[in-house]
Amino acid sequence: MASPDAFTRALAGHAEWRAIQQKNDPHIFENLSKGQSPKILWIGCSDSRIPAEQILNLKPGDVFVHRNIANVLSPSDLSSLSVIEFAVAHLKVEHAVVCGHTSCGGVQAALGNKSLGVLDMWLQPIKHLRWQHQGELEKAGEAKVRRLSELNVLNSLEVLKMNPTVIEAVRKRGLKLHGLIYDLKQGQLEVLDGEEEEEVRGRKFDVFAVEQ
Repeated sequence: MASPDAFTRALAGHAEWRAIQQKNDPHIFENLSKGQSPKILWIGCSDSRIPAEQILNLKPGDVFVHRNIANVLSPSDLSSLSVIEFAVAHLKVEHAVVCGHTSCGGVQAALGNKSLGVLDMWLQPIKHLRWQHQGELEKAGEAKVRRLSELNVLNSLEVLKMNPTVIEAVRKRGLKLHGLIYDLKQGQLEVLDGEEEEEVRGRKFDVFAVEQ
């Protein structure tokens, strides 16, 4: 008999997962159906090896997740802008996280010059970082991919800091912004230092804030 394919195994796995969830909390699905109140917005990579809830050991409903190729944030991307608006303005998350990771295929692609179709346009922000930090990256040697991944996270944090909805939430209710790198080889999350002096951040907010 042929072994079940990936999709069949996935459906069987779902049944097992559902049974475990109900055993741990008989009312979990009933409660989830009533609404959500996650405390964390997670902006990460689509890579199959970094499932946010699992690596954070959190439950359904705890994290509002947005994932795309190489965790890129752009001020003109309506998909991520919609997610940020909903999570920050309506769900009132307390933390917004951008998480990159080592061995990122998108970042590796941005370090090359091979045509990748529509991905060429998507990876432009990372290509721009590659150009901006060319000297530093050349000195990084084998750590080049990791360093560009870190720079990409910090750049996405800057995009968040220029978002009017985020600015308002930081000022009015103390929304916290965080940058992380997930080391795949170690299975470890590491915090990146994206902090700015209060005066610098305040001037930036003054430029990008809008009146409601």
